[in-house]
Amino acid sequence: MELDLAALRAKYRAERDRRIRPDGAAQYQGAEGAFGYYADDPHADPGFTREPLRDEVEAVVIGGGFGGLLAGARLREAGVESIRVVEKAGDFGGTWYWNRYPGIHCDIESYVYLPLLDELGYVPEWRYAPGAEILRHAQAIGRHYDLYRDACFQTGVTELRWDETHWIVSTDRGDRIRARYVVVSNGTLDRPKLPGIPGIETFRGHTFHTSRWDYGYTGGDANGGLTGLADKRVALIGTGSTGLQVVPHLGRDAAHLYVFQRTPSTVDVRANRRTDPEWAARLEPGWAARRRENFLRVISGYPVDEDLVSDSWTGSAALLGNITPTGMRTMTPAEEELADFRKMSELRARVDALVADPVTAEKLKPWYRYACKRPGFSDEYLQTFNRPNVTLVDTADSGGVERITGSSLVVGGEEYEVDCIIFATGFEVGKSDVLTGRLPVHGRDGQSLLGSWRSGPRTLHGFYSNGFPNLFHLGPLHNASSVNFVHVLDEQATHVGAVVAEARKRGATVEPTVAAEDAWLRTIERTAPDLEQFLAECTPGYYNNEGKPRKRQSFGEGPVAFHELLREWRRGPGLAEVLGG
Repeated sequence: MELDLAALRAKYRAERDRRIRPDGAAQYQGAEGAFGYYADDPHADPGFTREPLRDEVEAVVIGGGFGGLLAGARLREAGVESIRVVEKAGDFGGTWYWNRYPGIHCDIESYVYLPLLDELGYVPEWRYAPGAEILRHAQAIGRHYDLYRDACFQTGVTELRWDETHWIVSTDRGDRIRARYVVVSNGTLDRPKLPGIPGIETFRGHTFHTSRWDYGYTGGDANGGLTGLADKRVALIGTGSTGLQVVPHLGRDAAHLYVFQRTPSTVDVRANRRTDPEWAARLEPGWAARRRENFLRVISGYPVDEDLVSDSWTGSAALLGNITPTGMRTMTPAEEELADFRKMSELRARVDALVADPVTAEKLKPWYRYACKRPGFSDEYLQTFNRPNVTLVDTADSGGVERITGSSLVVGGEEYEVDCIIFATGFEVGKSDVLTGRLPVHGRDGQSLLGSWRSGPRTLHGFYSNGFPNLFHLGPLHNASSVNFVHVLDEQATHVGAVVAEARKRGATVEPTVAAEDAWLRTIERTAPDLEQFLAECTPGYYNNEGKPRKRQSFGEGPVAFHELLREWRRGPGLAEVLGG
């Protein structure tokens, strides 16, 4: 394949410039205030009440998604008997509790995505599990580790305050819970964001966000059958991973579907299938942990004897260096760029092969580097645009949808009359309650966590901070991430469990020294990946803060090296840095 590299670079830059907006991330608004109803819980009991709690537990875990469940599981394995998970939703599940839209599946192979498969003795029914199966697995973890016993659902934590021996956990139900340990794992994929389109509040039809899918309006369920849309003109705003999954169902069932697209996603082969029972019967104990580690090593550029997963993710692993930076990439930047151009050309050729109308096909082609956006996968999405009742509306040259009227959306001066608007516009990624100040944290001597971080976060390994005893954070701060973030969360939860187990054994408090924090900050500064130039050339999205990339505060040697660093730290004298010797 002959490629004109200079022409491709120019094309990528021109397509990026079409989509850059001066307001950057401010083009979105949160689901709060007048728009707070977009974040309401459609699955919980609206009349639920209970008396405020005034009790004590050994550990409080904030968040009931996979991070919180893994923290609870590893703490239970560490011998902690009294664990209270506090979760704003009506059950465990996290993002899989909230997101139940038609077609929902995980985009990582379920055999490596779903945690604790070995511990629960479970083999997923599908290679890429549907959301309902993932939610059931989350609930099964809660039962297996007896986390339902003391859990508080439909409850939000409003403050954490240290009282010299325990944390006082206050909630929006008037609770004041004393806890020796607190683990914060309330993720960022539960707060929907909305586009700040002028006139959005004037629309007289029906609207909702995909993370709060309204089956009362559409009919059907996560498998489709949206009979309520048979006579409806539907607008979908957003074509990321959620859009790729809902469009085939909306196109099949709506009278007419308008897909409003700012930037096309890459759409690679999915090839989902049911689990082969004969393969499942041959699996040996520990199979899931080995497969998960194998996937991480392949994605991170490490040599392996065999690629156990062998899917579209691992097939493009060499191009993921700007999503999962490590020190193991072997291609030069020029070689990687050439390989990237070839992969993207293949994906654009797939559009031509599957979409009949050449004008529509051209609009669906992604013109950017592979790692600029999270890769997408579908075997139905592109074909949906061959339906006569489906219209693709390209908003790149108008800065998105220009405005919304009482009955229509306006793009390029043209009005599109619709009965319903569905927002597939994602979440407030990277904005945890602690970092935004929605969850105030006051540590030793009443000091504010955000106040102590005014010059930037200070942690050891991303978990704990001086002045905030027995407080642990799970998430991407000051550590190493990967495309399979549940694996990362399990490694973090395992570490927290091991540290707590040793603290209980010694009767010690967990709190890093200032010297240990300083040393880790120097490590982050030394190893943090320099991706700003790459991301600045990318089409705008959440990876590059809508075209305004920020310096990453992460461990640049990658997740494999970080996980080994934690294990070595636990085996060696490292615990003295947090347990006072």
